[in-house]
Amino acid sequence: MAPIKSDQLATGHKANGRPALETATTANAGTTGRKSEGGIQGLIAKRVTAATEHALEGPNQRLLRAQRPVWEALCKYYFRLETSGWTRLPEETSLLIGVHSGGALTMDAWTFVFDWWRRFGTTRVLHPTAHDVLMAAPGLGDYFRQVGVIPASRQGVSAALSAGRDVIIWPGGDVDSMRNWRKRDQVVLAGRKGFVRQAIRSGVPIVPVASVGGHDTAFILSEGRWIANGLDRISGLKRKLRGTRMPVVLGIPFGLTIETIPTHLPLPAKIRTELLDPIEVDDDPERVNDRDYVDSIYLEVESALQDGMDRLARQRRFPIFG
Repeated sequence: MAPIKSDQLATGHKANGRPALETATTANAGTTGRKSEGGIQGLIAKRVTAATEHALEGPNQRLLRAQRPVWEALCKYYFRLETSGWTRLPEETSLLIGVHSGGALTMDAWTFVFDWWRRFGTTRVLHPTAHDVLMAAPGLGDYFRQVGVIPASRQGVSAALSAGRDVIIWPGGDVDSMRNWRKRDQVVLAGRKGFVRQAIRSGVPIVPVASVGGHDTAFILSEGRWIANGLDRISGLKRKLRGTRMPVVLGIPFGLTIETIPTHLPLPAKIRTELLDPIEVDDDPERVNDRDYVDSIYLEVESALQDGMDRLARQRRFPIFG
């Protein structure tokens, strides 16, 4: 589960309070907004458009119940998950903002989403967001759709919030999830401020979600910018895959790999996650054009996340996996 690039978020509607959850069958994907493309870009665009159109059909509760024993065991014994701060979550529909780690398999994101479902069931639905490449991947993308993941599109996020569904995004995208292991406790939002404008237009509060431990599930030795840049000069790969990193990852079972899609099994690391105090935003639509205001909310979110991660990191008992 990789995050949306939040600068893509631009439209939305107010979500006053918590309206009854809608069972919409389409997210008004805005298919006309995508150019007709061929090759890998065309394939990605086609599958992402289809996923966006059906974004609010999920999650598949039968599938979630069937896989619950596996996730229960993983969270309890393998990742030793601790999630706190639930009492800070507002009653109203919210836009959650977090950081996530661990290369292409961001287990801190997956465990939080499972913990949310375990707590709220069908009474409060959370939609995670994922990168287009992951949503388009055969098998993986289909699984994402079944468990409620929506594509990194402004239409999908706006529709979910308007339907009274909570949404969590990770603005840092691949820059965040594929950062060097030495930066494992650093907040990386990559300067992407579209999530602030999304919250303003949708009229929802922002809830920062701090987490540490995910970056111990795989050791990213290099972010691979030089690899991505080199391949991009030859093939335009960065534009086709909408990514800027091709990290060198040390993991099992293949040892050293260059990862764009999952090539490792997550290592057993303790994951700590905390929901932080909500940040209210002005719902005046004109605020989206107020650069100073948008910057101030962005910095407030970034600062809250860093403080939360610092606090969680101090709880480690061991340098790694702890």
